[in-house]
Amino acid sequence: MGRHKALAACPVRLQPASMIAQALSPIVNLIYPPRCPLCGESMAAQDGLCGPCWSELVIPGEPACTACQRPFPPENGLKEGLCAVCMANSPRHDGITAATLYNDASRRLILAYKHGRRIALADMLARLINARLPPLEGEWLLVPVPLHRWRLWRRGFNQSALLARFIARTRHWPLCVDALERHRRTPVLGGLGKKARARALTGAIRTNPRRQAVLRDMQIILVDDVMTSGATTAACVSALKRAGAKKVRIACFARVLDEALDY
Repeated sequence: MGRHKALAACPVRLQPASMIAQALSPIVNLIYPPRCPLCGESMAAQDGLCGPCWSELVIPGEPACTACQRPFPPENGLKEGLCAVCMANSPRHDGITAATLYNDASRRLILAYKHGRRIALADMLARLINARLPPLEGEWLLVPVPLHRWRLWRRGFNQSALLARFIARTRHWPLCVDALERHRRTPVLGGLGKKARARALTGAIRTNPRRQAVLRDMQIILVDDVMTSGATTAACVSALKRAGAKKVRIACFARVLDEALDY
């Protein structure tokens, strides 16, 4: 199967709905007056946060590591280079883009989106990711971090796939939602250390055999909602590189980086 036929077989469902949304917007606003999803204050539109809540989000700054975009503290005086983490262990990925650093505000947004089932937040979170993505040459394929089928059944949606769908629609890039499979159930990773997370994910994520032609020699954006220890994205990157992907960049809404929150 050729690449174009394989891409056509991917379940993308990217039909634009902006005209319908704009037409229904006055009715939706009348029934559900716009409010900030974090604090509940009244707003003019349904598509963002109020001013004070916007200011609570921490946006990664420059200068930063050239490999993983980890911000450098100002006192280091570094303009460019690798951070200590990347120097100690050369990453397999080809860059990380995070819309925000994980703090209380981004945590509450993620909880409302993922566990509160407020999937309408997907477009706003993805818009922030998309705004942070650098200019990229050539065609890129968007691939979401997978959920195990039982977790997907319980939650009802893959939060990373919804984010990837918005970015694909905005950038006009192809999307393959089932390129990766979490074929083995893993425990809830919250509260586990980095080594324990890595052990739990060993052998749990693989590429979909039906998508091999899509992934080979492709540049890929791996989309996730939160990047914590990096164990999940590392397992995904390894699987994609084994399948022959040329490059794999990681894009997430929030990145856990405690030491970066002070600068």
